[in-house]
Amino acid sequence: MTAEAVDAVVVGSGPNGLAAAITLARAGRSVTLLEGSPSVGGGVRSAELTLPGFIHDVCSAIHPFGRSSPFFAGLHLERHGLCWVEPPAALGHPLDDAPAVLVERDVAATAGRLGRDGDAYRRLLEPLVGHWDSLEPGILSPFHVPLHPVRALRLARFGLFAVRSTTSLARRFKTDAARALLAGAGAHSILRLTQPISGAAALAMLATAHVDGWPFPESGSGSLAAALGAELVGLGGLIETGRHVERLADLPPHRVALFDTAPRGLLGIAGARLSGRYRRALERYRYGPGVFKLDLAIEGSIPWRDPELLRAGTVHLGGTLEEIARSEGEVAAGRIPERPFVLLAQQSLFDRTRAPEGRNTVWAYCHVPNGSTVDMTDRILRQIERFAHGFRERILAMVARDPAAIEAYDPNYVGGDIAGGVLDLGQLFTRPAWRLDPYSTSDPSLFLCSASTPPGGGVHGMCGYHAARSALRRLGRD
Repeated sequence: MTAEAVDAVVVGSGPNGLAAAITLARAGRSVTLLEGSPSVGGGVRSAELTLPGFIHDVCSAIHPFGRSSPFFAGLHLERHGLCWVEPPAALGHPLDDAPAVLVERDVAATAGRLGRDGDAYRRLLEPLVGHWDSLEPGILSPFHVPLHPVRALRLARFGLFAVRSTTSLARRFKTDAARALLAGAGAHSILRLTQPISGAAALAMLATAHVDGWPFPESGSGSLAAALGAELVGLGGLIETGRHVERLADLPPHRVALFDTAPRGLLGIAGARLSGRYRRALERYRYGPGVFKLDLAIEGSIPWRDPELLRAGTVHLGGTLEEIARSEGEVAAGRIPERPFVLLAQQSLFDRTRAPEGRNTVWAYCHVPNGSTVDMTDRILRQIERFAHGFRERILAMVARDPAAIEAYDPNYVGGDIAGGVLDLGQLFTRPAWRLDPYSTSDPSLFLCSASTPPGGGVHGMCGYHAARSALRRLGRD
């Protein structure tokens, strides 16, 4: 080890790579962050994808944990120009023959939209929302038993519900509206809705909608990456962009290295340094369904049949629970759904920096089998048109990305999998391999800090935060 060696080098500057580097720098360690692209951010970037003046989020757009996760809550990124935008309603879910359901910050206000299921909704969500400050750190951590008995009991209660399937949780409700709302939230798991653990996504998504309103960064998600980069530099960290890492010899001298990469990426860079058993575990790692995404520039706003949807930052398009469950089941079975579940965001309604006056951006995607080459453009547009007649006539320009294009943009999205791997019971706490410390590898100086470690996908920074804590323990022992 040379005298010039930094304490840590981090490969990849997605939100988890940035979180790992910042956590190490805040602990007083010297850090160099390497990024192959011209700018930091990974899946948290923005660009004029359609027409000049229309700012689109290239990958991640809405950030349910972006202000509230333990990592982000400990930062003050507004000093680096970050401004969060919170729409009047976090989520809207239209139905064919009934008013749309909107999720307000207030649980009671949302329950009031659910008719005879209002009381059941309150009983399910109020305990989670009321204790979210103590629940969230446990939910966004690797498996552990909290030492505080009250916190342990609350987390255990959440676990009893979360381990269930979305369809099982939906039996608490009688109306199509409440069941559909739960199904749309559960579909964020990218699992069959009949599958255990899918209920965890439903509960976490709805709870965060009430706790923090599903915010997004003003001027595009790239603003979040830029603020995190500025935070790291302010702490003394070094960022080198345009630095492609294909093997360990490409790294500067270091004591530990952390990789914000998929297991496949880690194998390609460091496979020769890993034990045979650990390599085999990474080779067996299971990636989930991919996504097909559309970015659109439109004249005016989306002509929703229910204009209340113009208050929602995110809109779930899929109809009833049964229809959404069918769509996600088809994807899980490797088939293309004719009526896909579509996740749509309309950020420019609330952030006028993103589009020219009188015009707007639309961000929409659906789930498809991993690596699918089927063009889903017409199917997505039909789902939007179903609830917004005349939408197609407002399209000025459109860009489509299939799973191959998404992986080409960010190799961590293997086959278009934006979650970093299947988040089922077999890979929830043990991703990417069965280890007491899931961020460690068979080489004590190498760590994984991507969404392929607990707690998984999402812009929360906690994979990087926990991996950095693990690396700090190693540095301390050295």
